[in-house]
Amino acid sequence: MLEVFLDALIDSLKVLAVIFVFNFIFTFFEKRIAKKINNKSKLNPLLGALFGLVPECGFSVVASDLYLKNHITMGTLVAVFIACSDEALPIFLSNPSKIIMILPLLAIKFVVGFIVGFLVDVFLAKDKKAIEEHYEHCEHEEIVHIGCCHHNIEEEENESKFHEYVLHPLIHSLKLFVYVLVINIVFGMAVYFVKEDNIAAFLKQSKYLTPLFSTLVGLIPNCASSVVISKLYLANQINFGSCIAGLICNAGLGFVFLFKDKKNIKNTMKILLIVMFSALIVGYAINLIFGFGV
Repeated sequence: MLEVFLDALIDSLKVLAVIFVFNFIFTFFEKRIAKKINNKSKLNPLLGALFGLVPECGFSVVASDLYLKNHITMGTLVAVFIACSDEALPIFLSNPSKIIMILPLLAIKFVVGFIVGFLVDVFLAKDKKAIEEHYEHCEHEEIVHIGCCHHNIEEEENESKFHEYVLHPLIHSLKLFVYVLVINIVFGMAVYFVKEDNIAAFLKQSKYLTPLFSTLVGLIPNCASSVVISKLYLANQINFGSCIAGLICNAGLGFVFLFKDKKNIKNTMKILLIVMFSALIVGYAINLIFGFGV
């Protein structure tokens, strides 16, 4: 039993090191990306899909904040959500045997994010018109971007560089470390008591429903959901198609931020359904092509 906790702690510390490095590096680019995606370019769904690939769950919150302020279209937001890998990329990088799968993972999420986001903007022309009208009245409006932990990511005079570039990434990384540690312990205990062969047999019997299960897990508005999906794939408990399905609909805390705006519930439900069905279609398509086996 003690081995379960020790193994979970060691694995979680490895992930913590990777996550902190990523959070530290991308802190320097967070403000620039928020400003770039905030422009009026017709290529915003493309930019949204590109920036969504950055392994920082804060960008889904930034995009949600911009959308609610009428600074980006629904298609751009959908592109960010679909392309967003949340904490999956650092988890993959902490496992050398699966690093090669990062490229197809990012490529598929980028392409799907751009295509779906572009189609959403095409069929929701009213949304684009509302954005253009909003810009006509806010050319000189000061924009404040909200980050993943509801912090202001604009550079403030009173905020020290240590707090901005070291302390915040460290605190965020430690929060994720707790998620990873708990999940590793739960997985370890499950394997210890239920036995890995029994878990594998259950997933094998339910292989045709695995993309659906992964999608439902991915919809959980928490960084931990991407960790769960990634861990299951790295443990060879789910296949790549199911992993993709779960990560496509995983937008971190983005949906939580959207649902806080009670006036926008209808559009938020549209976004949720679009992302969910995109995940299911892509997940099942990959499995049909390459098979449902692990």
